[in-house]
Amino acid sequence: MTSYIDSTKLAYQSGTKAIKNPVTGDSMVVLLSTHESGGNLFTAKFTLPPGSYGTPLHYHNNLLETFEVLSGALEMELGEKGNIKVLRPGEVVYVPAGMYHSFRNSSDKEVVFVSSVHPAGEFEQFIRAMYGLAIDGKVSPSGMPKNLLHFALIIQKADLVLAGLPVFLQKVIIGSLAALARLLGMENSLSKYW
Repeated sequence: MTSYIDSTKLAYQSGTKAIKNPVTGDSMVVLLSTHESGGNLFTAKFTLPPGSYGTPLHYHNNLLETFEVLSGALEMELGEKGNIKVLRPGEVVYVPAGMYHSFRNSSDKEVVFVSSVHPAGEFEQFIRAMYGLAIDGKVSPSGMPKNLLHFALIIQKADLVLAGLPVFLQKVIIGSLAALARLLGMENSLSKYW
């Protein structure tokens, strides 16, 4: 099977500027935007500093996510809590919709990896909002949005379900908060990030 990442590596242009998260210390370079792929794919290169906690255990309802390590060691939790796999340079993991996963850099060296999301959905808006809110000082020390309405909006954009909380309860709470945020026009305050 040909990797989605393999088909997009040439899309990187050396003039592309990295977006750095001042709270978590990680950075991102968009290799293929949602717009450029016609909504089919979003691909970015991420750099995580040593000891960086990437994401909590979660899954996506409709998105296939691919991870390919370029340098360092990316620790991933796959399928269920405690099922750890460490990816080394050149290794690729495909995470289908519905599969729990998380990632982090538990090593003492930075890790660089490329991640693709297929179909792109609104994932790019989610990731750009996370970085933008951090840059604007609107996140907690762990990098999560301080405003619950912002949090609900971007969680929906990521098509994300967190582990440990009943799915039905998440849908009701996140859905209600996101609807309220839209009613209050808060989505407009996030649109500057994308």
